[in-house]
Amino acid sequence: MARTRRPRIFDRDEALLQAMMLFWEQGYEATSLLQLRADMGNISAASFYAAFESKEALFKEAVEQYMGTFGRVTESLADLTLTPREAIETTLRRTAKMQTDSDHPNGCLIVLSASTCSSKNNHIREIVAEKRKQIRSHLHDCIQRAIDVGEIPSSIDVSMLTTVFDTFMHGISTQARDGVPFATIDRAITEVMGIWELFKHSA
Repeated sequence: MARTRRPRIFDRDEALLQAMMLFWEQGYEATSLLQLRADMGNISAASFYAAFESKEALFKEAVEQYMGTFGRVTESLADLTLTPREAIETTLRRTAKMQTDSDHPNGCLIVLSASTCSSKNNHIREIVAEKRKQIRSHLHDCIQRAIDVGEIPSSIDVSMLTTVFDTFMHGISTQARDGVPFATIDRAITEVMGIWELFKHSA
């Protein structure tokens, strides 16, 4: 009598990781349920919905997974053991290093995965926009701390300087996706940090 095989155990964590990678590489709208199920271990539709409820719910969970792993490169902004300048520079260099790593899709998931979503998926864009808003808030607080401790003059427009560094950080995603190497971006970070010195010595 032939032995019956035990059903393969569904590894939810591994499935979530694969889904995150697919969303990161292709974006939310370009990623179909069929592709997700295939990359998640050829799971059935029933297994997919039982584990993740919907594509949108899966995307939300993938975003949280990203922020808790690869996205932690921005945590330096809230590190009070670093000077504000060190916190910003460390964040930019860690971000560039992570986004150009060949072990996973290039660029940043929260910048690239929903930026081109159609209007019907505005709620998807808002999921990642909220994460970017949180990072921007940390950056703003870091620059405000620089003023509070006298690292840069109080005359500096905090919102303006926040926008300068936030815009540069988002631009790393495009550069990384286009294949610009880390060494080139790293040199650009050195140059953009020169702005800090200009403000530091401004009247």
